Amino acid sequence: MQKSRILLVEDDEAASEIIYDFLQDCGFDVKCVFTATDSIAISNNEEFDIVLLDISLPDYNGFEVLKKLRQHTPVPIIVTSGHSETKSKITAFKYGANDYMIKPLDLEELEARIWVHLSNTSKIKTPLEKNIFEIKDNAIYFAGELVELTSIEFEILSILINNKNKVIKRAELVDALSSLSSERSLDNHIKNIRKKIGDNGRKSMYLKTEYGVGYKLQF
Repeated sequence: MQKSRILLVEDDEAASEIIYDFLQDCGFDVKCVFTATDSIAISNNEEFDIVLLDISLPDYNGFEVLKKLRQHTPVPIIVTSGHSETKSKITAFKYGANDYMIKPLDLEELEARIWVHLSNTSKIKTPLEKNIFEIKDNAIYFAGELVELTSIEFEILSILINNKNKVIKRAELVDALSSLSSERSLDNHIKNIRKKIGDNGRKSMYLKTEYGVGYKLQF
């Protein structure tokens, strides 16, 4: 499953690392740059699905960077800034920003806003699509794309798909999977499945854990 690509422009390396780790865990492919010059250069040579742009950069005015980015990329741009003044927000939107978030960022809110903007682009499947998981010809497809699974991952995901929106107890899954060595290994397989469908964030969208009970595939 192809991951959505995010260009993260943030001059604070410590903050950049925190945001990078969080978004990677959410299943995104994140590229970090720290200057306006690098952000413009890389956006000219690579394709991204969304840009997170810190408005306070060391080499150029962030609003001018926003203006230049908007001239050659149509993707959503979320401005991040320590300035909460209405004037700054208006300027950002005037220069083409799609959204404006005030620092320090609430990372869960950032993830939610990213999904909203991605779901509004034609390239991204909306999470509300009813038939997002399909079993066909002994294979599983997610949003129309083949998911490369091991045999036991295929078994686990098939059980969850066939019982969608229903919690399957861990013990039931262990009993149903003759090749499973332990409940601990079940957790590892679930983790791998989440990675393969881009659902391995702190707040999984599809493969839910019901703590102390089991798992549920919700779609």
